[in-house]
Amino acid sequence: MVLKTFGWSFAVTALGLVAAVFIGGWTAFGIVAILSVLEISLSFDNAVINAGILKKMSAFWQKIFLTIGILIAVFGMRLVFPVVIVAVSASMGPIEAVDLALTDKDRYEQLVTDAHPAIAAFGGMFLLMIFLDFIFEDRDIKWLGWIERPLAKLGKVDMLSVCIALIVLLISSMTFATHAHLHAGSADKAETVLLAGIGGLITYMIVGGLSGFFEGKLEEEEEREHEAEEAAVREGKPRSAVVLAGQAAFFMFLYLEVLDASFSFDGVIGAFAITNDIILMALGLGIGAMYVRSLTVYLVRQGTLDDYVYLEHGAHYAIGALAVILLVTIQYEIHELITGSIGVILIAWSFWSSVRRNRALAAAEGKASGTDEKTEVSSGV
Repeated sequence: MVLKTFGWSFAVTALGLVAAVFIGGWTAFGIVAILSVLEISLSFDNAVINAGILKKMSAFWQKIFLTIGILIAVFGMRLVFPVVIVAVSASMGPIEAVDLALTDKDRYEQLVTDAHPAIAAFGGMFLLMIFLDFIFEDRDIKWLGWIERPLAKLGKVDMLSVCIALIVLLISSMTFATHAHLHAGSADKAETVLLAGIGGLITYMIVGGLSGFFEGKLEEEEEREHEAEEAAVREGKPRSAVVLAGQAAFFMFLYLEVLDASFSFDGVIGAFAITNDIILMALGLGIGAMYVRSLTVYLVRQGTLDDYVYLEHGAHYAIGALAVILLVTIQYEIHELITGSIGVILIAWSFWSSVRRNRALAAAEGKASGTDEKTEVSSGV
């Protein structure tokens, strides 16, 4: 099971590390290895969230997520994205940006750093909306009930999450963005942060809205399909295939890719603290992205989210923390170790809470069965 799920990740790791040695010797080998660990630690919560969505999709779309999806994740977010943000922020062509990344790495890193406020605002708002929509939803299973119960009641207010997100964005643009630290000094980035943040909010609402709409349609269609199947069996007639499932899965896949892109922001930016070589960056972050993908599928196939019910809660709290961290980094520099540690701690805490819950339920069931046996014996059965 492990080899089947992580086989491609192991293969890509070997190839990536060998390529690093040929490119820059053992120093490059060490850099790629560190970047791989960085990406996995920063994106573990991403795997948990992805698993919650991916388990609703068929085996075919899970395979698409691991093939086409990983190409988008590695080449799109880890290689093309840093070049694109430099091209856009510096108003230069993509070919010129690639040439700059390969020939003048210091200047390239400077331009990426200057573009950070816009990246952080876009990603921060997208992730914040994911967290708010989760925390305001009334769920049967609650992890931190003293927080989640009152917030679930507040969640009945229409558009509350959007209003809170816009307030947070406004505060960020009026505080952090007015003194954003750039490579060549400080500058007022309020307008940039506002526009990028609104872009992140709109992206979430469009992609998330379409995903939710088609997911709901899929559930309705599945009910009708089940009824039609029963009728066809009774009448001996063949039933037609359902096309809507493909549309629903496609938009859920699109949502996963945008979500992965938002999670990638901190990893891509944090990688510049280790190296400004985009080839080594793509190798290291790409290897990490492969493990995140494989871990996502592993969680789905093992049913881990069903067995450890608080994991999804912990991941969403980690998302909320990451959203806040991204917005704070518009002005202040936060070490990647802190960013990754917060997510790992929250998920580990939720995992341990799930284990304790399972033990308590097992003990309660044991006591109940023991009581039933005593009752049967005493009654002479």
